[in-house]
Parts: sequence; structure tokens; C-alpha cells
Amino acid sequence: MDCIFCKIINGDIPSTKIAETERTYAFADLAPQAKVHALVVPKQHFANVAEVAQADPSLLAEMVSVAQDIAKTTYNGQYRLVFNSGEDAGQTVFHAHAHVLTGQKLEGE
Repeated sequence: MDCIFCKIINGDIPSTKIAETERTYAFADLAPQAKVHALVVPKQHFANVAEVAQADPSLLAEMVSVAQDIAKTTYNGQYRLVFNSGEDAGQTVFHAHAHVLTGQKLEGE
């Protein structure tokens, strides 16, 4: 499989680890959109968040819990959590991942 996130999880591509559980890995986004911009990914490959939710809802809950922990550790527990699902929605890496944005007050759209 030629998935960049799978390669990061396996340690083939370096990353800045922020958190890790038995089933998830969180690392700093290379093009941050906020003071803190982490990606939380399942270690098992799923193409998008809907696949995670259908196959293993507890894994999706674990990803959200990791996001909450990152926000507590790096800011005041408040954060924006974004899942892009599909090319037209801005997904560029087709391995499910959550963007955790925090570290400063985030302006509304």
C-alpha cells in the first residue's frame, strides 16, 4: 500500500508525534492552520471517517478522545475537530484522519 499515513504510522516517514494509543497515532500537521494542528489517525487503514464509523464505532470514539486529550494538554480543552471525507470535501490523503485545531481562539466562518 502506498499510503503516506501508513508509512508515518510504521515509522518509514518521520513525524512529530503528539500522542499515541494502541489503535491511534497523532502527529503534527506539516502545514498547520492553527497554533496547534494535529492529525489523529487510526493505525488500521480506513479510507475515510465513514468507513471507521461503520467498521468500528469505538475506534472513532477513541480518535475523538485523543483529540480531546490533545486540546487539554496544549490549550484549554477547547478545539475544532474536522474530518474531510472525499476529494470534493478537501480530503487529500485517503486514510481516515481528524484535524485537531486549537491553541488560540478560532474565528468562526
